[in-house]
Amino acid sequence: QVQLVESGGGLVQAGGSLRLSCAASGRTYAMGWFRQAPGKEREFVAAITWQTTYYADSVKGRFTISRDNAKNTVYLQMNSLKPEDTAVYYCVADYRFPGATIWDPGYWGQGTQVTVSS
Repeated sequence: QVQLVESGGGLVQAGGSLRLSCAASGRTYAMGWFRQAPGKEREFVAAITWQTTYYADSVKGRFTISRDNAKNTVYLQMNSLKPEDTAVYYCVADYRFPGATIWDPGYWGQGTQVTVSS
């Protein structure tokens, strides 16, 4: 069982930046982030395996995912934030990564709120 604890959410103005962090209790092959906006389904944001990163088209060029394997921690640097980025962001992890569009991670964090004001 892998436990995930997120931090770093908050309120920011449009165009601003936030950095999310997620500490895992163990090491997994893939770590990443999903988000869920009010009234919408959860959606994939970004993922990182040992050496490869994956991004949703909506965040490509603005968000950067990285990981520190020594600390079992994954980060999401979010720049040029838009009001439509407002959502609860969930850290996820799994021992497999079949692809961004079909990934159903086995481990989820509690979520952290990100609110972008216009």
